[in-house]
Amino acid sequence: MSDDEQPERPHPGPQPPQTWTPRDLGPAGAASGSGTGPESAAADGEPDGEVAHQGGVPAAGGNGKRPRRTGWRRFVPRWRLLLGLFLLCALLIIGAFIAGYALVSIPPANAVATAQSNVFLYADGTQLASDGEVNRENVQLSQIPLTVQHAVLAAEDRDFYSERAVDPKAMVRAAWNTLTGKGTQGGSTITQQYVKNYYLGQEQTVTRKVKEFFIAIKLNREETKEDILAGYLNTSYFGRNAYGIQAASQAYYSKNVEQLTTGEGAYLASLLNSPSAYDVISHPENKPRALARWNYVLDGMVKKKWLSPSERAATTFPVPGKVKPRAGLAGQRGYLVEAVKDYLTSNKIIEENTLATGGYRITTTIEKNKQDAFVKAVDDKVNSKLSSVRKADRTVRVGGASIDPATGKVVAMYGGIDYTKQYVNNATRRDFQVGSTFKPFVFTSAVANGSTTQDGRVITPNTLYDGTNKRPVQGWKGGYYAPANEDDVSYGQITVRTATDKSVNAVYAQMAVDVGPDKVKQTAIGLGIPATTPDLVASPSIALGPATASVLDMTQAYATLAGHGRHGTYTMVESVTKDGETTELPSQDAEQAVSREAADTTTSMLQSVVDGGTGTAAQASGRPAAGKTGTAEQDKAAWFAGYTPDLATVVAVMGADPDTAVQQPLYGALGLPRMNGGGPPAQIWAQYTKGALQGSEVKDFDLELQDGANIPVEPPSPPDPFQSPTPGTNQGQNQGQDQGQTQGQDQGRTGGRDQGQTQGQTQGRTQGQNQGQSQGQTQGQTQGQNQGQSQGQSQGAQGGADNGGAVDGGQNQGQTQGQNQGQTQGGATDGGATGGTDNGGVEGGTTDGAGGTTAGAAERPPGPRTPWSPTRP
Repeated sequence: MSDDEQPERPHPGPQPPQTWTPRDLGPAGAASGSGTGPESAAADGEPDGEVAHQGGVPAAGGNGKRPRRTGWRRFVPRWRLLLGLFLLCALLIIGAFIAGYALVSIPPANAVATAQSNVFLYADGTQLASDGEVNRENVQLSQIPLTVQHAVLAAEDRDFYSERAVDPKAMVRAAWNTLTGKGTQGGSTITQQYVKNYYLGQEQTVTRKVKEFFIAIKLNREETKEDILAGYLNTSYFGRNAYGIQAASQAYYSKNVEQLTTGEGAYLASLLNSPSAYDVISHPENKPRALARWNYVLDGMVKKKWLSPSERAATTFPVPGKVKPRAGLAGQRGYLVEAVKDYLTSNKIIEENTLATGGYRITTTIEKNKQDAFVKAVDDKVNSKLSSVRKADRTVRVGGASIDPATGKVVAMYGGIDYTKQYVNNATRRDFQVGSTFKPFVFTSAVANGSTTQDGRVITPNTLYDGTNKRPVQGWKGGYYAPANEDDVSYGQITVRTATDKSVNAVYAQMAVDVGPDKVKQTAIGLGIPATTPDLVASPSIALGPATASVLDMTQAYATLAGHGRHGTYTMVESVTKDGETTELPSQDAEQAVSREAADTTTSMLQSVVDGGTGTAAQASGRPAAGKTGTAEQDKAAWFAGYTPDLATVVAVMGADPDTAVQQPLYGALGLPRMNGGGPPAQIWAQYTKGALQGSEVKDFDLELQDGANIPVEPPSPPDPFQSPTPGTNQGQNQGQDQGQTQGQDQGRTGGRDQGQTQGQTQGRTQGQNQGQSQGQTQGQTQGQNQGQSQGQSQGAQGGADNGGAVDGGQNQGQTQGQNQGQTQGGATDGGATGGTDNGGVEGGTTDGAGGTTAGAAERPPGPRTPWSPTRP
């Protein structure tokens, strides 16, 4: 074509909307022909990254980009991002490791080698004690028997020689537990533990663990495994203020390390895990746990082929020797210091090894004046009466503790005659039965749970129970159980209050079944008895106190009763500081363990024990008091647990052989035929309480009793088939107490008040004295035997109310007539409880009515309590 100007293309007119038509794809899959549709999504104005759709079919010619995510997929990172983050973290970790390795150097030995003493103060800030210098003597690894080395490895790190210096998984776990507050779990290798002992410290912090990690790696490259093991054995804490295997060998077995046997080495290795938890001398109750740990060590040695099975079988547990306390902890100071240390470590306030490094200033809750009063009371009532010529006196031990119910603070503690002579703290040991001091917890549980007897009567202080000796408990499916009362005395039908006064086993075993042994156990735990207390078993026998709670445990539980049922964990520490920093202490917030009515009603019954029961010696305190006596099986321990409105104290006198520590009966101790809670324990309690509260205001109990606590309860009908029908004295007791509760309480409250004031004063004094003495002695012996069958039923009824029939129907006539007349009229009891009290039967029935009068008086229903006064008997 020529270069002439070409004609301009005509402009197309309006075009119809384009529609999509499929392309004709050739064999190679390429589009053939241009068609009339758009050639690309971009050409048609589709947004970048989108594929054009028409009619639900994707348009051809897209730009190849992935469609946008919708829904939950939008929140899932792409794999490239994850890979990038992983590489970044890896670079950071590698960089941190390189930096840490370069920056953290092996420091000089820490101050443990010249550790400070811990200082303990009384509550007023005056010094109580200082726990002395660290006991350490380094030895060479070659001096330590190979079996002892292997025992330590079996206990702490069985793969020590083949493993790396650190265990990253264990460190991460330990760091996580520390950060999340789940405890101070370790899991470190021996190399790491050596670094902690020798170069760093015991503080459980992330910073310390990071340093420990790098130092351990460097140390493992610079020192041999043998050097590290020797360093570990010379720096580890074994308890008894002993640092290192040589000091431990002397502290526990009084020999040099070269002389240790395999069994002794295994026991020392067991202590590394937790010295206080496995010392079987300072804590006798730890022996089962210590044996299990000791066996674990020996079995590990066999597993690693360090000990043959035959040698293992021939190895016996080596009981360690007595503790050799430092002179600075003589008297009560050592007991108090160790009790405070146990409190700090058992409550995880300070880790045991950390506390052992020293430097802490610890202010205790112990009040010096009360502590001195406790020591003086024990000296006056027990120690001054010990005799070297009485064999039983060698076994006497005394333990005591006192708590302020309002605050839960332990204000005084008596651990033993002298810490340097008797190392075991009698206030904190858990190996003596608590006996009948446990019974109040059964009644507290009954009120707290609204329990009833087997026949549906609500349990109150006046509820009747059968106190027959060796009476089988009813409603218990766990087997036959029929406990004996003390001295095999049968009481027949008596109230719960009297059963508490006289500590009747038959009644409380049945009550435990009525309440439910599980509920009784839970109530005791709620009051303050540890759930792990040995022999705290949910069975009827729980009421008789086979559990071996400590004196301090029992004091805490009785403090809860004194505090109207509110319980807060006891404390022995006011504050802890080190280098100007204060250690946080656990909260002492109290909670309502049982209802106030349950606690206060129990208190009202325990007041009766002091007023006229087995605990009358406690009246010498000169304060309103409530308490309970108790005796362990075979009289191996005698207890008195009691409280005033502002002080709860428990005292126990225990028997233990001074050489073997085996428990011994206290028969003949202090020159007494038997040791019981109402004797020296109650006497110590009274003198201490009087001295401890001297100068303070006398307070009376402010009690809120359960509904019906002062209302007499009718006896069950028909009579209990297990009640003994023995005539004479037994029937007089059974019938007298049974009938005395029904007719004596009913008629005594009605006729006794009306007739007792008129006829009882007039006729009782005249006819009761004249006729009671003459007719009571003459007719009671002659007519009671001859005429008893006929006249006894009529005259017993009338004479019981009018003529001092307590005399006739009491013991003499009751032997012949008691079975018949007693079931019908019960003249003995009626005369004893009603006529005896209201109608002059006491004066008239001096000879034959004594049994009825005594039973009637003992079973009197508790009326409104007269406010306490210093002149009250």
